[in-house]
Order: sequence, then structure tokens, then C-alpha cells
Amino acid sequence: MKIIIRSAKIIDSKSPFHNKTVDLLIADGIIEKIGTSIPETADAKEVQFDNLHLSQGWFDSSVSFGEPGYEDRETIANGLTVAAKSGFTGVALQPNSFPIIDNQSQINFVKSKAIGFATELFPIGALTKASEGKDMAELFDMKKSGAVAFGDYNKSLDNANLLKIALQYVQDFDGLVLAYSQDVNLKGNGVVNEGIVSTKLGLKGIPNLAEELQISRNLFLLEYTGGKLHIPTVSTAKSAAMIKEAKAKGLNVTCSAAVHHLVLNDEKLEGFDTRYKVTPPLRAESDRAALVNAVLDGTIDMITSDHNPIDIEFKKMEFDTAKNGTIGLESAFGALLTVLPLEIIVERLTLGKAVFGIDNEVIAEGSKANFTFFTPEGRSTFTKENILSKSKNSAFLGTEIKGTVYGVLNQNQLVITK
Repeated sequence: MKIIIRSAKIIDSKSPFHNKTVDLLIADGIIEKIGTSIPETADAKEVQFDNLHLSQGWFDSSVSFGEPGYEDRETIANGLTVAAKSGFTGVALQPNSFPIIDNQSQINFVKSKAIGFATELFPIGALTKASEGKDMAELFDMKKSGAVAFGDYNKSLDNANLLKIALQYVQDFDGLVLAYSQDVNLKGNGVVNEGIVSTKLGLKGIPNLAEELQISRNLFLLEYTGGKLHIPTVSTAKSAAMIKEAKAKGLNVTCSAAVHHLVLNDEKLEGFDTRYKVTPPLRAESDRAALVNAVLDGTIDMITSDHNPIDIEFKKMEFDTAKNGTIGLESAFGALLTVLPLEIIVERLTLGKAVFGIDNEVIAEGSKANFTFFTPEGRSTFTKENILSKSKNSAFLGTEIKGTVYGVLNQNQLVITK
């Protein structure tokens, strides 16, 4: 298949064509030529959009789909289609299905379901068996089958010795450990951020300390063991500051922030709308602003949608009993553009590949064509019509967003949104 992409502004700081508007000729998934006014050919499909921008394909370091076991929330097939139309050419799948993805056969199953799609699926294996935090799962076997990291989704590991052993063990095969950080005892029965809003609403709060104390412990363990540690979805100013300090000491630690923590704060909760009930909780405005600054200075390595479909019957409940989670793939780019510069967004949506051991080719002749097409121009309101996921539990419904994703090109497949 041949494709000619017309008048695309390249956004790739590593590419010699960065910030240049060029044509690209793609042949069988490889960039054959980059230049101006590439001649038309009868056998080539042409791609052209208003104010077209093109970057390396985006990567989301945390998505939940549901399959196997929760296909009513999201199937792998539909989830990968949603990801492609949202601009993502790669997603790291969390192990929180039923059964939990904690062994080689489960890794093989989800990978087999992802064959033939433009968006590639990179499974995360559970760190502990059934994500129960008691016994270490079959990490090496899962790594051989294609697991890119190991972690128990939104579950903090109470057993410090088990995390220590895991960090030591995975060094034999260059493994990456994910450590969601929230002290369960300090969290208690809390459902929202502890602060002025929780007091006004009469809802039990989760203090920043619940996250920060656990991150502090996990960083001490990393300093002792060595290895690679990734801390997903940090949500407080002090968490980011501690990680920045750990990086300055030379520790091999990375972290991510979720789109909703960068764009929204806990004032959204004043209507008791369960769409805003997420893990960790939406924090105060001071924390949100600090996270944005941590993205800008490079402390936060990557941004995730933390896409987590939830059945409507588990969201249309009293706030205390509703489940945590929001979908986020469809709204990620448009929401981020309201708080961050374009080039920073693209960097934080692509640099995560290197952390997870995934190839990330520069846009140049001879490289694999792995692209996201978009424009940063224009404003709109995010509505249910924008949601492609089976679940509709979006924290961004009714929110003004910027820009448009046009589609992706990857695996020699072109996916266009309209």
C-alpha cells in the first residue's frame, strides 16, 4: 500500500524535519520519501487535512478494556479502535480483567485478540498472583510472552519486602515494576480528596499523605535495591517533588500523571457527580497546577488517559458506593491542549515508549511509519457524540476542548476519524 501525506507539519524534536511542512510518501509501512511537492501516483492514496500536523504515534501507558471477563465494559477490539481514532498507536493494557492477567497464557490471550489492528497492545502483567498482594506472579514467563511491565492496577503493595524482592528479581531480565502508591490505612473509607471541598460536602476524605507516604517508602526501596520503578498517576505536588529529588539522586524512577488530574480539580465534585470519582481522587487546584509544572519541567515523564470503562449501573449510585474510574482516550488530546503547549503534549505522549521498552522511531526516510494526525486549532465541547467507547462514564462531558485528532497510520494501516 502506498500513501502520500500532503502538507503535514512535523512535530518531532528528534527529526530533521521538526516544525517543517512537508509531503511524505509511505510504501508498505515505511517512509520512502520526505520532501515538498511529491508527484501524484495512480496507486497511492492521498491524505490531506486542514492544518495537518503529524507526530510519532502516541502511546498511552495505562488503559483498561475489560476483556476477558468484563466485555460489557469494553472489548479489546473496540478498545483498540477507540484508541486509534483518539490518536494512540500503542497502549499498555492493565491486568485488571477477570481473570487477572497474571500468567503467560493470559498474556498470550490478550495479545492474540489484538492482532490485525493499527493500534498495538502492550500487556502489563500483574505483579502479584490475582493482584492480591500476597505472592509474586510469574514475571519472567510473562516477560518472555510480551509483558512490558508488572503492576497491580490501582492497588498499593502493603508488603514492602515483596516489592523489594520484585525490584531485585526483575533486574535479571531488565523488567519494569509499577508501584501504584496509596496507603490503604490512611485512605481508610475516603472517597474524595481531603480538604475544603470534602468538608463542605460531608464526604470522607483521602489525604495527600496517603499517596506521599507510600511514594516515599517505594523510593527508599528503589534506592536500596536498584532496578527500574514506574509510579503511575501521581496526584499531589509533594509526590512530584519527591520524585524530582529521587531523579536528581540518580534513581531509575519514572512517573505519569492522568489527564484528569492535570485538567480538573476537586471543585468539580460539588454536584456529587460520580463521573468525577477516580483513583487517586481529583486534588485541590494547587496540586493540579503543581502537576502541570512538573510536566513542563520533565519530572512527570508521561501523560496517561488512565482509560477505565465502568458499567453505568456502577456509576449511577450514591457517591460513597459508586465505582472509581473514567474513560479518557477520546478526550485526552483536546483536554490537554487547554493546559499545556502542543510540543510538550506530544513529547509526554511519546516518551513513555522508551520507558516501557518499545521502539520509538524518529520521523525520517527509511523509518517505520507510525504516525498520529491532528490539528491543534479549533475549539468544541466534548459531548456523548464524541464518545466511541462502550461505556460513557467520562469526566470530560460538557468540557471545552481544543484541536482535533484526524487519525493514525501504523502497522501499514490507515485509520481516519471521519
